[in-house]
Formats: sequence, C-alpha cells, structure tokens
Amino acid sequence: MEEKSSNSPRIYDVVILGASGFTGKYVIREALRFLNTPNSPLKSLALAGRSSSRLAQALKWAAHPNVPPQIPLLIADTTDANSLTHLAGQAKLILNCIGPFRLYGEPVVAACVESGCDYLDICGEPEFMEKMEALYHEKAMEKGSLVISACGFDSVPAEIGLMFHTRQWAPPSVPNTVEAYLSLESDKKVVGNIGTYESAVLGVANADELMELRRSRPRRARPVIPGPAPKKGPIIEHQKELGMWAVKLPSADSIVVRRTLATLTEYPHGLPGINESVEHIEKRKAFWSSVKPAHFGVKFGSKSLLGIFCVIAVGMFIGLFGKFSFGRWLLLEFPSFFSLGGFRKKGPTEDEVSSASFKMWFVGHGFSDGNLASSGDKKPDVEVITRVTGPEIGYLTTPIILLQCALILLKSRYNMPKGGVFTPAIIYGSMDLQERLQENGISFDFVSKNVIST
Repeated sequence: MEEKSSNSPRIYDVVILGASGFTGKYVIREALRFLNTPNSPLKSLALAGRSSSRLAQALKWAAHPNVPPQIPLLIADTTDANSLTHLAGQAKLILNCIGPFRLYGEPVVAACVESGCDYLDICGEPEFMEKMEALYHEKAMEKGSLVISACGFDSVPAEIGLMFHTRQWAPPSVPNTVEAYLSLESDKKVVGNIGTYESAVLGVANADELMELRRSRPRRARPVIPGPAPKKGPIIEHQKELGMWAVKLPSADSIVVRRTLATLTEYPHGLPGINESVEHIEKRKAFWSSVKPAHFGVKFGSKSLLGIFCVIAVGMFIGLFGKFSFGRWLLLEFPSFFSLGGFRKKGPTEDEVSSASFKMWFVGHGFSDGNLASSGDKKPDVEVITRVTGPEIGYLTTPIILLQCALILLKSRYNMPKGGVFTPAIIYGSMDLQERLQENGISFDFVSKNVIST
C-alpha cells in the first residue's frame, strides 16, 4: 500500500474520507467492487483519515479474502483546515463518512466548495443539511462544487421510493398523502448504526438552533397538492393492510423530501445540467412531469406492539435526557442501555449485518380524478401501495447507495448543475439511480392499487 502526504498533486476520482470508521470500511468494500472494472468511471481511489495504520487495516478488511490493492492512504483531519484543503484539491469527489456531521462536517464542505470539489455524504441530520445550504449554496454555485447530503439510507430510499410511488398514479388520478412505513427485519438482533444514535441525541440538543435557522431564512415555495391537508392521526396506528403497528418516526426523510419538492416547485422540469445532452434534457423533463407532489411522512412499523412501545421508550429517553449536558453524556456513554440494546458502541457483528434487511412500504391515498380533489366534501377514493426493500440499512444499503450516486456523478457530471447544495432526488431523480440500485440489491416494487369505499 502506498502512503502519501495529502498535498500530493495527483488527482483522484474519489477520496473516501473517514474510511476507517464503522461505515467507512463498508464503503471501501463497495468501492472496490467498481474500481477499474469495465464500464466503471471509477479509475482512481484514495482513502483519507487521521491514521494511516487504521486506514491500512480498513483496506485489508474490505479487500478480504483478496490482497489489498495499491491504494493511496492520505492523512487528513477535520480539525486541520489545511489538510482538508489539500485533500479537496486532489479529488474530483469526496465521499464523507465522518459523523456526527453537525460536529465534523462543515470544515469538509467548506474545503470542497472552496476547491470546486464535489461532495457527497451519508448525513441524516436536518440541521447540518439546512445550515450547509444556507451558508454555502451560493458559493458552491460560483465555484462549481456540487454538495449533496443524505446519499445513504437517509434519505434515498424515501426520496426515490416516493418518486417511484407517485409515478404509479396515472392521469387523471393524483395522490394526496403518502405514508412510508419502515420495517427492520433480521434472523438475529437488529443493531443500529451508532452514528445514527449519536446524531439523534445531538439533534435534540440542537433543536432550537434548527428552528432559529429556519426562521432566519426566506420561506421556500410550496407545491400545490390536490385535496385537503392530512389530519393528525393517532400516536400508534394499526396498519391492517400491512399487518403491522406503526408510530411516527422523526427521521430526516420527510424533511429532505419537502426540500426536494420545494426545489421542484421552483424548477418544475428539474435542474438543468452544466453541459446537458439533448437526450438528457428530454429525459429530465419527461421524468419530472410524471412526478406528483404529496403530503409525506415516515413511520416505524413492527408486527409486535411491544416493538412499538420500545421505540417510543427510546424516543422518550433521548427526548428527555438529550436536553441537558449530563443527560447527553449518559445517553452517549451508555447507548446500549438507553436504546434497549438497539445501539452499542462497538456496532453490530458481521453476522448481524448480513442477516438484517429492511422493507419500506409506501401507502398513498388520493383521487381517481384530480378534479375531485377540488371538491371540499370529497374524500380520497384510491389507495396505491409500493415498496422498497434491501439489505441492512447502515452498513450495506448505505454504501450501495453512496457508491451508485458517486458513479453516476463521475459518469454524467455534465448532465448535473454546475454547483450548489442540493438534496439527492432533485439531482438523481431523472438519472438512472433507481435502476442501478435495483441491479445492486435494492428493489422498487408496485404492490397494489385499490378503490377505497367511501
């Protein structure tokens, strides 16, 4: 393996930053599947982090049982702005795996924007994403840096899944509400990504800052959604069609979707590319004209009511203890206790990862004819159900999504905007991301369409 200082003049297609972390090593393993393979745009790859020895160990783990390839190991630290500037100057694209992003993400974004380097991450933290948009969007447009967060399980299955769902509503039918029900399944114990838990704890601590940020910014355009706004439902829902109990999940997905729909309202045909082909212009316009806005929410589903009570209990622990410093220390010091075993510092075993999977059901209610929606006394008369399924969410699905987003960017950068801070779907929706995900183990399926008796 080759070790170089991070001010080398060599240009890499992709640099994986935080490559030795829990998720980072799985991202390396996924990247090696496409490095220098036929028809892959990924011809050069480097790994970056604070410790060359840990990077080497991660590469060895990811390459097993094969001999680790000769990949440069670059030293960079989020507390060292110069190291990040050197790193961004060498890369076409940085994949940032260092979280929590509200603590460590901004210096990386700043370096990428200043250097005109493209940036993708696996963040699921609304405050960080909205803050980066507020602070860096204009400069990123000027410098030619494309900054896209939430390119993992947060929030691509929800975003692309919703796009897929609304396209099943053939005219004149229109959706009004779409609820996504997330079900995590495993033959063994489901153990979550510790970074997700840490982000949730810090999210509670910084909730006031997020609200203040939103108040300080101009209101975005809102899509026109046919029919009435959804009424507030019960805390716990029994979803009979899916055979599960469900509770509202305070995830980033619905927030990211709203930002995408706001951008789509401002640009009804999507965002034009910097040097876009005529073929892609037509494809982009046709795709976005087939996508229909809807009120969107996410719920956690479980076949067991006990499972729902456990989720509520963990949410109450985080919501209560996350508001003061000693409580946050307790939550972060003893994650297994406060998450009822759902998260632990050392992460899941490889067997636990390989045995886990997810299903995300999209249940949409709407109108058989859009004209019916304008009648105040009419209730939705059509139900459409679609589904997204895939492997374990944090260590398998997330690297699959991140790498496919990276490969599309490398191959079709000219069909994308010059720069700016965006959500995944507004960039990748009209690309072939859904098809690529299906080829790599993440499925999008139409389930049913039924008339609702009123």
